[in-house]
Amino acid sequence: MALFQTRKRSSSPSYVSTSTILVFIALCVFGVWMLTSNPVVSPQTQSDAYTSTRTAIDTSATTNDELSSSEETATKSERKGKVNPAAVYGDNPGHLPDDAIKADDKNSNNEQQKQHIAISDSQLSEESSLTQKEQITAVIHESGSDSDVRISEPEKKDEEIAAEQQDVQSFDTRGGGSKPEEDEANKEQPNTSQQDSDTASKGPKPEKKGGKSKKPWSTQVDQSQQENKRQTVESNSDDKLEGHTWYLCNVTTGADYIPCLDNEKALKKLRSTKHYEHRERHCPEDPPTCLVPIPKGYKTPIEWPSSRDKIWYHNVPHKLLAEVKGHQNWVKVTGEFLTFPGGGTQFIHGALHYIDFVQEAEPNIAWGKRTRVILDVGCGVGSFGGFLFERDVISMSFAPKDEHEAQVQFALERGIPAISAVMGSQRLPFPSRVFDLVHCARCRVPWHLDGGMLLLELNRVLRPGGYFVWSATPVYQKLEEDVEIWKEMTSLTKSICWELVTIKKDGLNKVGAAVYRKPTSNECYEQREKNEPPLCKDEDDPNAAWYVPLRACLHKVPVDKAERGAKWPETWPRRLHKPPYWLNNSQTGIYGKPAPQDFVADNERWKNVVDELSNAGITWSNVRNIMDMRAVYGGFAAALRDLPVWVFNVVNVDSPDTLPIIFERGLFGIYHDWCESFNTYPRTFDLLHADNLFSKLKERCKLVAVMAEVDRIIRPGGKLVVRDESTTLGEVETLLKSLHWDIIYSKIQEGMLCAKRGKWRPDSIALS
Repeated sequence: MALFQTRKRSSSPSYVSTSTILVFIALCVFGVWMLTSNPVVSPQTQSDAYTSTRTAIDTSATTNDELSSSEETATKSERKGKVNPAAVYGDNPGHLPDDAIKADDKNSNNEQQKQHIAISDSQLSEESSLTQKEQITAVIHESGSDSDVRISEPEKKDEEIAAEQQDVQSFDTRGGGSKPEEDEANKEQPNTSQQDSDTASKGPKPEKKGGKSKKPWSTQVDQSQQENKRQTVESNSDDKLEGHTWYLCNVTTGADYIPCLDNEKALKKLRSTKHYEHRERHCPEDPPTCLVPIPKGYKTPIEWPSSRDKIWYHNVPHKLLAEVKGHQNWVKVTGEFLTFPGGGTQFIHGALHYIDFVQEAEPNIAWGKRTRVILDVGCGVGSFGGFLFERDVISMSFAPKDEHEAQVQFALERGIPAISAVMGSQRLPFPSRVFDLVHCARCRVPWHLDGGMLLLELNRVLRPGGYFVWSATPVYQKLEEDVEIWKEMTSLTKSICWELVTIKKDGLNKVGAAVYRKPTSNECYEQREKNEPPLCKDEDDPNAAWYVPLRACLHKVPVDKAERGAKWPETWPRRLHKPPYWLNNSQTGIYGKPAPQDFVADNERWKNVVDELSNAGITWSNVRNIMDMRAVYGGFAAALRDLPVWVFNVVNVDSPDTLPIIFERGLFGIYHDWCESFNTYPRTFDLLHADNLFSKLKERCKLVAVMAEVDRIIRPGGKLVVRDESTTLGEVETLLKSLHWDIIYSKIQEGMLCAKRGKWRPDSIALS
């Protein structure tokens, strides 16, 4: 009767009679509706389905088309004076078209309910995977169910991840061709936080209204992705970029701000720091658009090779490490300089002597020939890697941002490759089987704990037949704690089939080193009495490395001779320009040619880059630290081989995975997503090179945030070289001018721009 309370009429007999008839008709309609409901679906299931649909729709970002459709439907309902029976019982499915909820007949009602449930499940199960695209999704899914390690994932939006997944090209770097079926299966894998995802995207797949799209059911990920893309493109428009106002970052770390490592808000929410989660990446949900201040008294960095031995104190004004480690010849304060005698905890008398000591311990290491690319764990101020350049070896050095104040920053200011990272709860951002040697000199990593999980991560990134050099007190001291650790390490290394090649003592430095070698076959794994640590499951992709949790399992060695890792690379420098043996003509390269030909074409493309950039205003004597922000095969870095520089090759996580090729040719690099900040200190690089990067990024990220990151990591006086389409170059140029950079080369129509960063900083400070 409440349905008619708004009518202002007296209670006459005819009115009562009419009311009775209408009520009777309404009850009959309601009874027919109940009888024609799907008998397979229980009332509870119907309620759940409608409630889920309502939640998915009401809490999501609704597009303009949806809003207009919803408003039109609501208007029609009001005009006809009809009431949705579901609303009476509280199972309102949200603003859906009439034909999606009414029951004309039994068959149509059943079909509509099935579609409702399918749409609801699809909407609720679309979660972001936070991975290195297809390779990683299955690994995270597996780890989430079995791993004891809790990962604090970076905050990323579903629509951004979906956009990345759609852009990924298929390129298998493991040898033996691509795996399209496996990749497609991986794309359907949900994140570990998803529930009931098996029903996602099932049911009929009609086209969108208007025939503009042939995509299946539209989900909130699809719809939100399009709206996010529209807003991102709008925010990147020239009108908005030109009037942008910059502010100084309001952070406690000041001139040393690393956004993804100094996210205090995220760090306070960590449930545990047992596995060094507080040293891992926790990127802000909204990338910073502020500018990092410059230290007072900052000067143009000293040029290489003098910078290896001394840097300006005011460029990295930190004295604590000199006070704590000065007696070990790490670093000393000498007037206006910080000086580096070349020592370390295990090589007080200099890194060169120690490097030769390691070579004498195992001659097959063959620095600069067989061994070219190494990983230095817990690198300190980078002296080991800095002096390895004299042996034609490049070292990817890393250490956490911890109480050893500014150690990685010292290394970078000296012109030595290094990043801030930690052996914690996640895989290192490198492919499997790429490092010729891994080195740890008193790196303070508890290799023997957690089932050897951290040592197993080294096993993942170490080439079959590669060496692990461990120089630490358990190798040569007899203290009770050292003896116990040595016993556990001996048991662990035997269980993962590492051969103890030698133990050698250094009389000058009074230290010792143990040299282990990784097996080149699976024979030892198969003959173990105990399957501890266990072999990794077949679906565990060892190449997946972007925010992937660690697992205490052992990856098998490749047995197919055509597979990457089955053979040792060519000796250096022959490996630089020769296509890897595991690239074959059945694979299509990045530029559309068979992979080996594509590799050669990339080399040809960059062979004249030194002269080209010289003509664009680059003075090579001022350049030491270089980053290729979107490396493909590493051809840009290879072309600079004869210069006294090093190049950090970045392979974007939404690009074809060519990073193993870069390592195979004796270069190094890392996975990264430029919608997030990089794990390096401010004022790190002399030259940034971005080849067709920003046009791809601006569909997912705000260019303002990307350019703020570029400004953060490049040194005052450093150069940015951008190659891209003209519209993007115009937007980049607009932002660079707002940052008071000097445009030293602008050929927009020819697709190239070069700019130089100055020392300008805004006066205003951003709100915290």
